[in-house]
Amino acid sequence: MIKKYIAIALIALTATACSEDLMDRINEDKANPSAEIVSGKYIIPGAIMNTAHSTVSGNYAWYVSSFTEQEFGTGNNQLKNAEIRNTNEYSASSCFNNEWNATYSTMRALKEAIDKCNAGEMNEGCSDIRGISQVLMALNLGILTDLHGDVPYSEALKGLDNLQPKLDKQEDIYKSIFDLLDDAVTNLSEGVQTVGSSDILFGGNNEAWIGLAYALKARYKLHLALRDSKAYDDAIEAANAAIAAGFDGAELDVFDGVSTDNPWAAFFWSRYYTGSSQTVVDLMADRNDPRLDVYALDFWGTGVTYASPGDAVAAGETYLVGAPAWLDNGAATIHLMSASELYFILAECKARNGLDASDDFETAVRASFADFENSDPGYTDFDSSSAASYIATLPVTLKEIMVQKYLSQVRDEQIEAYNDIRRCKALGENHIELKNPKNAASTGSTWPLRLPYGSSDVLSNPNVSAAFGTGNAAGSYIFTENVWWAGGSR
Repeated sequence: MIKKYIAIALIALTATACSEDLMDRINEDKANPSAEIVSGKYIIPGAIMNTAHSTVSGNYAWYVSSFTEQEFGTGNNQLKNAEIRNTNEYSASSCFNNEWNATYSTMRALKEAIDKCNAGEMNEGCSDIRGISQVLMALNLGILTDLHGDVPYSEALKGLDNLQPKLDKQEDIYKSIFDLLDDAVTNLSEGVQTVGSSDILFGGNNEAWIGLAYALKARYKLHLALRDSKAYDDAIEAANAAIAAGFDGAELDVFDGVSTDNPWAAFFWSRYYTGSSQTVVDLMADRNDPRLDVYALDFWGTGVTYASPGDAVAAGETYLVGAPAWLDNGAATIHLMSASELYFILAECKARNGLDASDDFETAVRASFADFENSDPGYTDFDSSSAASYIATLPVTLKEIMVQKYLSQVRDEQIEAYNDIRRCKALGENHIELKNPKNAASTGSTWPLRLPYGSSDVLSNPNVSAAFGTGNAAGSYIFTENVWWAGGSR
């Protein structure tokens, strides 16, 4: 009898244990496993895609395109408010909150991928995972600090371990960017290849990532022209290293024919908030630039293909404004950094150093022409071979180099154009004449020298809240304080 009760008890205990084990398995989220059990190589594709969609593109680029006057903000909503310089729109912490959060989320994921490569961790010895993640971290961090100035970094990306990180000075963040890029080159040079097809940008080609690391280093060295007397020499050295590594642009093809399109095209299709700007049209028309047909396309056959900066185009008039042809091309690539930008960096630095910049200038313009042809969905007869005759008409001067770089960046590189305009202003130069009459108001400048912090941190992190300001002064600093590399203090 005793044996019978023991057997029943054992059966009940076993059933209970099995039942609890079963419930544990049922409660697992198979679609979203915990970060601890995911290889770093599977973090990389999402980080690349999020960098392209949320950091390089998205509200950051769309608003900035109005400030640089490379596109025209139309429609009766957010970009019209930017166009007419409604400062309440883009000085609010809510304006860029989604992009602020998305960029930090991407950087947190990249930190996890980097940490997984430490000794004793899942991806120990996977130096390619570490190197790729470091390049992407440098790119995201660079855009974040260039747009916002001082931002949380050294104490950030720790999740619940630190919800209120301090702000790091931009000068220190730039040192971190260069450390990341230098370490990335070292790691990628080891030749380890474990990422493979998870690398949706370069297909696991370490040399291509080394090229991008050097190209980004050239970009960020150039930003320091006001602060560092060696900036131009350092940028030339890094650019040449990028070319030696075979850098020919970092362009992401996101189109899958089903659900994923170029973000500029998706934004255009859903809202029609973006059109062609007269500022660009005038620069192209003055030069008989054949790219004009692609940039100012009369989509709706109204005879109106561009609008003057500062005009308020109401919702019912949206369709009267033409737009760049590539905005109707979901298959257009996204530039994380273009080949033309790298060669324009070389051309500018050589021109400033009194060196012959003609070859690099020509290569940069040719790359832009090729990009225009590739991004046009077949709406025009534009032929990139017209670059040769066009280049022959251009003087190789510092001003023309900057104008041509500005024109090439209308495709999808407005953030870097914004950096160039601010950088040159800090140097006392005005190569691009911004024509929006609403850049200045009776109360002062309405052209932002930087973008405001995201509301998630303004509301929850006292360090960010103090920098953003309170009351009537909240957000007003973006009109009065340059970022550090442009001569400011933060």
